[in-house]
Amino acid sequence: MSIMVPSKTPALITPGRQALDSALHQLDQAAEQLGLDDGLRTMLATPRRSLTVSVPIRRENGRLDVVQGFRVQHNVSRGPAKGGLRFHPDTDIHEVTALAMWMTWKCALVGIPYGGAKGGVAVDPSTLTERERERMTRRYVNEVMPLIGPEQDIPAPDVGTDAQTMAWIMDTYSVHTGFPVPGVVTGKPKTLGGSHGRMSATSRGVQIAALAALGRSPAGSTVAVQGFGKVGGPAAQFLADAGCKVVAVSDATGAVYARGGLDIPALAAYAAEAGGVRGFREADALTHDELLELDVDILVPAALEGAITEANAPRIRARLIVEGANGPTTPEADEILTANGTTVVPDILANAGGVIVSYLEWVQNLQAYSWSAEEVERKLRELMLEAFAEVKSVAAERGLTLRQAAHVIGVGRVVEAHQLRGLYP
Repeated sequence: MSIMVPSKTPALITPGRQALDSALHQLDQAAEQLGLDDGLRTMLATPRRSLTVSVPIRRENGRLDVVQGFRVQHNVSRGPAKGGLRFHPDTDIHEVTALAMWMTWKCALVGIPYGGAKGGVAVDPSTLTERERERMTRRYVNEVMPLIGPEQDIPAPDVGTDAQTMAWIMDTYSVHTGFPVPGVVTGKPKTLGGSHGRMSATSRGVQIAALAALGRSPAGSTVAVQGFGKVGGPAAQFLADAGCKVVAVSDATGAVYARGGLDIPALAAYAAEAGGVRGFREADALTHDELLELDVDILVPAALEGAITEANAPRIRARLIVEGANGPTTPEADEILTANGTTVVPDILANAGGVIVSYLEWVQNLQAYSWSAEEVERKLRELMLEAFAEVKSVAAERGLTLRQAAHVIGVGRVVEAHQLRGLYP
């Protein structure tokens, strides 16, 4: 049985709908491998809870705007729901559902006791002042308050949100409860109970996965990074620190290329001052498409969903793709890349470093304890390498791609938990 989605005309296919279609396709493949019956497949394809809310924003000039917010808890069979909160104008319920589903498999894959969730507000945060962002964040929290909590659903930073956003969420929730609840979010500032290494954890995980998949000395290996933001920027630096030659990066403003390798600290400083990488004098300009199609050893898509498609996949020359973003490769592109011999380390493995260290932060909050930066990084590395080795082994045993193997493991663990718990009533 295939998991059916409603028919639609091309004009109505949004990026969020494409992401959800991809997530359902991947689930369908895993269900076939696991031999799941129709009822179980439908349950896994259906979110446990979905909430859409109206979020009013009081602007500095007195105008009142209203935007939509979302929170989706996909599955909680293995533990509390866990997932980021993003502020982006294209966010919709389909995208948030897909991201929550991927988070379910990701947590199961790396062996941490969470289910998957995701949240979003359909707004461009760059159009808001800091006071407007704070008011919007606090109102969003007030609207989703019945769903979140340290034992229910724990938000974290994502696209358009950061540690300050998490601090506002923690404070709003704590004011409602009447006492401090640091464990309601992860990715907080260190002084409020945040963990060492959380801000760079996703990027560190991308580096660990990339080097594990490379299978040889990284010295001289060429890298292109799509997305020079919270994930792609530090990932580029970590790969350069390991000996790789990062020759190209891009962000929303443009893409830059240097055959001999980019000076990542200098580029980061320039981008912070100029508002993006475009115009960096120590590199040549590229288009976004040209970056994806460079002849490099490693390509790291670390922007948004749907970057690698049926249209551009035939021209991609990287032999190894390590997905820093969620859902950057469509199912049609996956088939083309596999046929061309390209290895893809899937998002639910490659970018799992963030949720791993979020889990470590949550545990520290519950215990009122703090680990050193070295201890956090050691635990992160162990869990990432253990998951990579298991995915590689299952892929080899079953003749699957790394993505298919990762989903077989993640979905299989969620199914096992569901069956052990049983169905109430």
